Amino acid sequence: MRVRKLTIAAMALAAGLSLTACQNDDDAAGQSTAPPAASTASSDGGSGSAGSDSAESPDGTGGTEGTGGSGGTGGAGEDGTAAKCSTDELEITAMDATVGGDTEGTVAVDLKNGGGRDCSLAGYAGVDLKTNSGTVSAERTGDPAPRIVLKDGETVTFGITYPVNDSGGSGVRITGLVVTPPDETKSVTLDWPGGSSLPVTDGSGTPVRVGPLGSAGQGG
Repeated sequence: MRVRKLTIAAMALAAGLSLTACQNDDDAAGQSTAPPAASTASSDGGSGSAGSDSAESPDGTGGTEGTGGSGGTGGAGEDGTAAKCSTDELEITAMDATVGGDTEGTVAVDLKNGGGRDCSLAGYAGVDLKTNSGTVSAERTGDPAPRIVLKDGETVTFGITYPVNDSGGSGVRITGLVVTPPDETKSVTLDWPGGSSLPVTDGSGTPVRVGPLGSAGQGG
């Protein structure tokens, strides 16, 4: 009977040791798997942060540079979108351009861009002649020119035609030339470089004509 009790006690002790060993193995297994899980979370977090930074950089800095770099000034001149030339930006001069044998006199007017930037012009300049009998306004002739971009330092020329006074009389004496650039209200007064007088007319219409920008005053 004693031997049996000892045997049962030994079996119980062996079972207890076996259970303890299993528990220790489970704990060790749990501890060995925990660090990889923590490492994985840290790795994912780092990748997410780097991915976010790399995504923001192209969308932010790169996008801003792309939008601002090529849009404005380079294409403005080529597309005719430059701001209009103001009177104060233009150097306006006039010279006699009459060719011997012509039945009409011609004055060429230069508009030179001296504003330090590209600007645009279109159509006709306003032209008035000051005379001893009042102001004579030039009539537009020819087809209007499309809008052009005048780069800084460039010049565009238009022509003024007028009848030559060959009547032998004093005619209408010209005392000055008033030029108003297209789309402007401010004028410039110049010395008249052409013939000194116009023939007297019956008042049915102006004898002076102005061509579009880029013309030599031979239209109409």
